[in-house]
Amino acid sequence: MNDALEPRRPHVRLMRMGLRNFRNYAELDLRLDGRHVCLYGANGSGKTNLLEAVSMLSPGRGLRSTEFSDLVRQTPDGNSASGWAISAGVQDGEIDRRISLSLEIDDQGRSKRSARLDGVETTQTDLGELMRIIWLTPAQDRVFAGPAGDRRKFLDRQVLAHFPSHAGAAAAYEKAMRQRNALLEQGRSDPAWLDAIELGMASAAAAMAIHRIDAVKVMQEAILARPEGAFPKALIDLDGEFENHAAHGMALTDIEQEIVVQLRENRPRDRAAGRTTEGVHRTDLRVFHAPKGLPADQCSTGEQKALLIGLILANAQALFERDFAPSPLLLLDEAAAHLDSDRRAALYDELAALGGQSWLTGTDRSLFDAFGDRAQRFEVSDGAVRDG
Repeated sequence: MNDALEPRRPHVRLMRMGLRNFRNYAELDLRLDGRHVCLYGANGSGKTNLLEAVSMLSPGRGLRSTEFSDLVRQTPDGNSASGWAISAGVQDGEIDRRISLSLEIDDQGRSKRSARLDGVETTQTDLGELMRIIWLTPAQDRVFAGPAGDRRKFLDRQVLAHFPSHAGAAAAYEKAMRQRNALLEQGRSDPAWLDAIELGMASAAAAMAIHRIDAVKVMQEAILARPEGAFPKALIDLDGEFENHAAHGMALTDIEQEIVVQLRENRPRDRAAGRTTEGVHRTDLRVFHAPKGLPADQCSTGEQKALLIGLILANAQALFERDFAPSPLLLLDEAAAHLDSDRRAALYDELAALGGQSWLTGTDRSLFDAFGDRAQRFEVSDGAVRDG
């Protein structure tokens, strides 16, 4: 195809981050030039808090999955501020965009959250169409060896970057499942009411299954296209009945009907168990170390970390290659700390080749030496940030 006819992929970069009463930041106005961002400083200085603020620009509750009210800064006298605010200047190709998020808490403890894009009220799902953000934190280092719920959460974060509406589908599914469980617990629930709730669950679950299988497919393609190098290739698939149906081309409406039938048939068992025993909330992500042919949970800690970084890089590449999708923003918290110098250099080279923007943290400035002039460096100290 003629390059001139191919869809242009816009580069999206943060050019400014402003914070007020967010975590340990009383006030911050950070100006950026579009390069990668490296934050260094002592533990507890606020590096991860700043990454968390960036992560709030996408759907969900950020990289720590924290209640919004818990993000409010504690004042020196031990009291909480009346809310927090985040503002961001975004370069969307040739267009300058403005994002603002805030939480206000009144005297009765009631909170009101708002999001605006270019001065117009918006939703976090809409922001997700602009800001495709994925992250890697130390808490994810053992995701392959941990419970299935951790892998599912990791998976859904990757999926959400491809499909911002995935967050809404997941929230609708969880809400309907809680309602269904409560009705089943009553013992004499109205079948028509259960039918309606289960239909809502099925609609959300089918969308989730299709989103997941699509994202895994393009991630695997990106992984296999990667050159051999510092981060080993992974083989990934999903252990989930309805994702399997989606992988084999079953239509959305047919998947919905399969889920409805399963939920109806499982009512007696689920009532006895006190929970919904089957569904997309039980899906697991399976990961194998391709060169060794081993399940990821049987690999060493270092190998699991390298696999995880490779997965994140592959997903970023997959996102960048989607038609009309904006370039992704990567948040890598302490990702370089446990890599040797060669792997650190390889990581920075891959980030630079992606063409988007990444934010990294570390305790020492020297961790980012191999980035050279491809990144801005900032020293973080007690909720203050200065050029470093």
